[in-house]
Amino acid sequence: PGGASVARKTPSAPAAPPRRKQGGVILAVPALVWYLVFMVGPLVAIFVIAALHWPGMLQPVSFAGLQNVRTVLDDPVFMDAVTNTAVQLVVALPLMIVGAYMLGYYVAQQPPGHRVLRYLLFIPGLISTPAKAMVFYAVLSPDGLFNGALDKLGLGSLADAWLASPSTALACLIVLDVWSGIGFTAVLFAARLGSVPDEIGEAAQLDGAGHWRAMWRIHLPVIRDFVGVVTMLQFLWTLFGSAQNVLLLTQGGPGSSSTTLSFLVYQKAFIAADLGYSQTVGVFLFLIGLAVAEVG
Repeated sequence: PGGASVARKTPSAPAAPPRRKQGGVILAVPALVWYLVFMVGPLVAIFVIAALHWPGMLQPVSFAGLQNVRTVLDDPVFMDAVTNTAVQLVVALPLMIVGAYMLGYYVAQQPPGHRVLRYLLFIPGLISTPAKAMVFYAVLSPDGLFNGALDKLGLGSLADAWLASPSTALACLIVLDVWSGIGFTAVLFAARLGSVPDEIGEAAQLDGAGHWRAMWRIHLPVIRDFVGVVTMLQFLWTLFGSAQNVLLLTQGGPGSSSTTLSFLVYQKAFIAADLGYSQTVGVFLFLIGLAVAEVG
């Protein structure tokens, strides 16, 4: 008995840490290094370059402080880019999200040929940006398909150089943005609506709700969080990705009528060789995107 009591009083050895957790930490190191080098590094570089006077990659660099901020805010081209970007977002996003939700709801009802319709809606997302720009140029050029159709209908007086007119160039880019994003977003909405329990739709039908009421009063509240995520992603994509279409179709012109903030970053960096100005605009873009992400 005495030996048993001594054995009970003997402290047990501490348990060894599980190897599985240690292995998980080790496996995460490469991903962490990649994130620091390729994500955090460029982000820090944007803020550093924004504080420099750097007139080209091989030119001498000097500290500018807040001078780039003052230069940007005093530049009328920057103010035009802010206005154009705001118009682009305010017009394109509601059209894209509302239209995509309605298309997605229709596809989720599985009408005849709904599988083929999914593929057709997804096609714009599979086409490269230069190819989409070529299609729109063929349609909207002075001797393109749209002006040709107007002439055939006896409306030749309405024909215009749509991509070269200050009053229509930005509108053409907005149409391209909506066409490029609405199908892909509709497929996402259809997939999410397909996971809504059938009992919800059946209960709405028993209460006499038609498709229009069920779409907006029943299903939309159920997937409200998903709608917010998709809207935020499309906002960020339009905000940061519009430079491609501007570069390929209008070059920001005529004048600065179709210059957006993301294109201004490219233009100042690679055409005007003013890296400090370019990255100062990049800082503004980052802050806008961060604010929207926080709200979302």
